[in-house]
Amino acid sequence: MKNIFSTNSNPRLNDLWLLLFRIILAVFMLTHGFPKFMRLIEGNIAGFPDPLGIGENMSLILAVLGEFAAPLVIIPGIMTRLATIPVLSAMSVAAFIVHGADPFKGREKALLYLAGFLTILILGPGRWSVDNLIHRRFKL
Repeated sequence: MKNIFSTNSNPRLNDLWLLLFRIILAVFMLTHGFPKFMRLIEGNIAGFPDPLGIGENMSLILAVLGEFAAPLVIIPGIMTRLATIPVLSAMSVAAFIVHGADPFKGREKALLYLAGFLTILILGPGRWSVDNLIHRRFKL
């Protein structure tokens, strides 16, 4: 009987976890990005925070890119590592600029997302991803 607490890695379990982690984290991020996406579609840009001084419109577009568009391609694992960059950027701005003066509790959620997507950047999408299918198909 195999010891489930062994330090030996189980590749199938690792691949399953990377799949679930990638999907769950991206879906959670979509809950923050979807309202911003709708705000952009409706043209309701006035009053959107402009923490970088690039204008409300561009700030909203970048927030939608990081919190809505990028998670949509992270879910199936398409250009996964590249797609984490807009999310990491958005969460860095949220944690260190928008909520930079807030107590830790005000920054905690953005920091958790930052840690999660940084993990995806480092570990990659795993075996069950479009990235891996392309890699295997074209032997890149």
